[in-house]
Amino acid sequence: MYMDIKSRDNEKFKYLKSLLKKKNRMREEKYMVEGYRIIKQAIETGEKLHMAVFSESFEKNEFCESVLSELENQGTKVYRLDQKLFDEISDTQNSQGIIAVAHMKSLDLKEQVGKGTRFVLVLDRIQDPGNMGTIIRTADAAGVEAVVLLKGCVDVYNPKVLRSTMGSVFTMPILSADDSESALDILKEEGFAVASSILETDSYYDEISYPQKIALVIGNEANGIDQSIIERSDIKVKIPIYGNAESLNAGIAAGILMYKIAGVLYCIKK
Repeated sequence: MYMDIKSRDNEKFKYLKSLLKKKNRMREEKYMVEGYRIIKQAIETGEKLHMAVFSESFEKNEFCESVLSELENQGTKVYRLDQKLFDEISDTQNSQGIIAVAHMKSLDLKEQVGKGTRFVLVLDRIQDPGNMGTIIRTADAAGVEAVVLLKGCVDVYNPKVLRSTMGSVFTMPILSADDSESALDILKEEGFAVASSILETDSYYDEISYPQKIALVIGNEANGIDQSIIERSDIKVKIPIYGNAESLNAGIAAGILMYKIAGVLYCIKK
C-alpha cells in the first residue's frame, strides 16, 4: 500500500512543487525526472532516487507494478499523488504519470579530466533546452567523456533539457564552470587542445588532424563562442555551408564535429 497525498498543504507536495524553480533545485541539490522510461533508465544505471510519486492514472499502466517495486527495492519512498496535484507539477501534456526526485552529482573538473580522459565537450552559453539535451545525448553516443557547461548555459536540470537527454544525464559526467578562463586553464594543464567551431576560419573540420586529447567548444546559438575562448583556442574549424542557410543549428553542428573527432580518437570502423 502506498501513502496518499491529497492536499496542497502536504509537505512532500510543497517540496516537489518547490523543485520546479531552479534556485530551489540548486539549494536542495535535487531535481525531478518525469516519465516511466527515464525513471527506468535511472534505476538501471544505479541512480539512487530520493522519492517518487505516481498519479492515479499510472495505476492503469502495464508497467506500474514492476517499476514501483523496483523503486521500493532500491529504498525509494513512493507515494500516490492526487491527479490534480500531479498535474500541477507535471511538465508534459501527455504525462506518463510518474515523477521521481534525483540527486545532483558534484564533480570536480580537474579530477574528471585528469584520469585518462581524452574527449571533452565544452558548451558556451547554449540556451535552448532542446539543443542542450540533444547535444548531451549525442555526446553520450559519440563517446565524449565529460561535458563542461560554462556560465550562461541553460539549466541542465530544466525538465525540457532532461527529456531531450533521453536518460544520458545519468551516464554522462556533466560539470558546471562559471569561470571559462579557469576551466580552459585546467584543460590545457591536463594536455587538452582546445578546438572551437567558428565561421571565421579557413580550416574545414574534415581537413585537419586532431590530437589525441581534445576539448571541443560549441558556442551560443545566436552569437557563437565568446571571443576570449576563441583567442585561447588551439584549433579553429568550420563546417561548410553548401546551400543558402547562414549557419547550422548548434545541436547539428555539435553532432557532426563530435562524430568526426570520435572517428579519430576511437578509430571507429564499420
